[in-house]
Amino acid sequence: MLQQRPAPSQASPAPIGAQVAANPAAGRGTVLPALEVSIQRLEEIVEQETFALRERQAIDLKEYNNRKSQALLELMRTLRNLDGTAPSPALMARVSSLKSKLAANQAVLRLHLEAVREITTSLSDAIRHSESDGTYTQAISSIRRA
Repeated sequence: MLQQRPAPSQASPAPIGAQVAANPAAGRGTVLPALEVSIQRLEEIVEQETFALRERQAIDLKEYNNRKSQALLELMRTLRNLDGTAPSPALMARVSSLKSKLAANQAVLRLHLEAVREITTSLSDAIRHSESDGTYTQAISSIRRA
């Protein structure tokens, strides 16, 4: 006899990591799929941010940071439920893929922050130069040293 599944509710379901954390007795059979979903969700967020930065799109870095933090929290909650279970080779490959995507994201973010720092320095120097009457310039101080 086939059992009918209940109709999906209109409310959005809780994240899988939260479902597993709320019911650790659900068994390891639900932990590994939940872990896969958590890793996939984090990968998607990281890939979106990396793509947007590489394409020089205007993005809200704070929003991406919040989304990545939430996904990492979900991943950590799911990992706690493994209870020493040895990871499968497929899971290790998935984690390795996530690690490389995070490294690429870190490199792009570093480049972005360096560019922001350079622009900020240039603007600061331009403002300082426009407000200066030339009294304390490098040329005068270097003449006195000679």
